[in-house]
Amino acid sequence: MSASSQYTHQDYRSIRGIDHIGLTVPDIEEATRFFKQAFGASICYDTLTPQQPAQEGAETEQKLGLPEGAKVRHMRLIQIGQGASIEMFQFENTEQRSPALAVDYGIQHIALYVDDMPAAIRHFESAGGILLSSPNPLPNDEKGEGHLFVYGRAPWGTLIELLSYPHGIDYPQTSESNRWTPPAVT
Repeated sequence: MSASSQYTHQDYRSIRGIDHIGLTVPDIEEATRFFKQAFGASICYDTLTPQQPAQEGAETEQKLGLPEGAKVRHMRLIQIGQGASIEMFQFENTEQRSPALAVDYGIQHIALYVDDMPAAIRHFESAGGILLSSPNPLPNDEKGEGHLFVYGRAPWGTLIELLSYPHGIDYPQTSESNRWTPPAVT
């Protein structure tokens, strides 16, 4: 029996879903301004403010898998619409690499469902985001009238996808689950 077939969905009933994603940014205040202007984000709270001592040392390095000497300078949770939260981290005293490209291993983009693609693009660009192309039709099982996606980069380089599938997804008979879609805003 393969590992994937020995467990049932009931075995995972204590798992409720994605709570948040973590995102490292060069400046939390600037990133917050971008997310507010581009997507109407709101601040939930700061788990570490710049006025507090930085989180650092061997214990922090161990807990977060950080290189020696890295310091967590600022941490903030924000909310966009009705999806998972975004926990932003700002580090200091450590070398940092450019944001992941789509071909890199690991989490390489976040996607936001939008009801009005032209308006979302206007907000994204006016906040400093840069689109990589014009909106494209969603392919295969996701295709439908008005079903579109477009990728862009936040001012610090993080890849962000805007997508919309107003007529739902045509799930194949082999689907084991439906894709989560945020409820409509009323």
